[in-house]
Amino acid sequence: MVEASYRKYSKEFRETALRRLSATANVSELCRELGISRQLLYQWRATGQRAERKRSIGSEERLRQENEQLKKALVRRTLEVDFLKAACAKVEAQRQASIGSGETASGKRSAN
Repeated sequence: MVEASYRKYSKEFRETALRRLSATANVSELCRELGISRQLLYQWRATGQRAERKRSIGSEERLRQENEQLKKALVRRTLEVDFLKAACAKVEAQRQASIGSGETASGKRSAN
C-alpha cells in the first residue's frame, strides 16, 4: 500500500507561484523550480479565479442593492419636496387672500 504524502503550502508561496505563472513562458521549468506539479499549479490558479469571480459577483450585487436603495430614497425626497412646494403655495395663497383690502383687484379706473 502506497501512502500519499501531502504538503501544505503557505498562502504567500501559492501567490508567488501564481504571479510567476502569469509571467513565465515555460510552465514546466517553473514547476520543477518550485517542486510542484503542473496540475497543482493550475488547480491553485482555478481556485483563485473562482474566488475572484465570487467576490466580483458579491460586489456587483451589493452595488445593485445600494443603487436600488438610493433610487427609493430619491423618490421619497422628490415626493417630500413636491408636498412642501404645494403646501407653501397654499399658505401663500391664503396669506394673500387674508391681507387683501376687501376691494376688487383691478388695474383700471372707471372714467366718471
